[in-house]
Amino acid sequence: MTEGLSFPTSLGTSSPDQIRLLGQDLTADLMGQVSFGELAFWLVTLRRPTRSETRVFEAVLVALADHGFTPTAIAARLTYLSAPDSLQGALAAGLLGGGSRFLGVTEDSGRYLHDVLESLDGALPSDDDGWDAVALAAVRQTKAAGRYVPGLGHPVHKVTDPRTPVLIGIASEEGLRGPHLRLFEAIGRVHEQVLGRRLPLNGAGVCGAALADLGLPVELLRGFALLARAAGLLGQIAEERRRPIGMDMYMTVDRNAVYVDPSDDAD
Repeated sequence: MTEGLSFPTSLGTSSPDQIRLLGQDLTADLMGQVSFGELAFWLVTLRRPTRSETRVFEAVLVALADHGFTPTAIAARLTYLSAPDSLQGALAAGLLGGGSRFLGVTEDSGRYLHDVLESLDGALPSDDDGWDAVALAAVRQTKAAGRYVPGLGHPVHKVTDPRTPVLIGIASEEGLRGPHLRLFEAIGRVHEQVLGRRLPLNGAGVCGAALADLGLPVELLRGFALLARAAGLLGQIAEERRRPIGMDMYMTVDRNAVYVDPSDDAD
């Protein structure tokens, strides 16, 4: 260490014969002793999660890992097609697509629910009727502002997202069905009164609610979604190597491209 210089950290440090992480000896205390999900939680919160918290957190990671040929998966596959020498580029391409329509809903939903709860100044409802009233007011206010309620609707699961009831059930079993999930469920019950149609509570939204109930910073929730999706994208790239379809995707679009005169688009 250079005399007079100090860069404090509560994460990892290394010496010639030891690596320490979170105040623990990496090889003696962590490797083979904690799961990757448990460690990821610990790295962010600087506290080791309980068994119940780990179960809910890892259920979220599993729920968000892969969802088929989504834009993020397609981006990763096509980037790998173009640059098979750059695995990191293909992974990055998929992760960069995690935004307000895919993956980013996890953070958007958590932030939305958190803001509604903050407006209550700690006076939380005691029953479903109370939660429904809060949810109804929130949905009305959101619609009046011309915005969408994050976590409602899904391009594939039009009636029920199968992840939603399972994650709520796991959180309930572990005693971690907190105010964010309670509010999210209430939104699912009442939104039709305001929007005029019934939409499913989607998996990304329920994951955001569950993560917020774990006390994780809402500003970082998208990061956990990306952490999960990195595993799914690596699987997509591995499958692209085994059974490539990227060239077919590219050729299908390219061979069906039709020139349109710009003047045809003029009003």
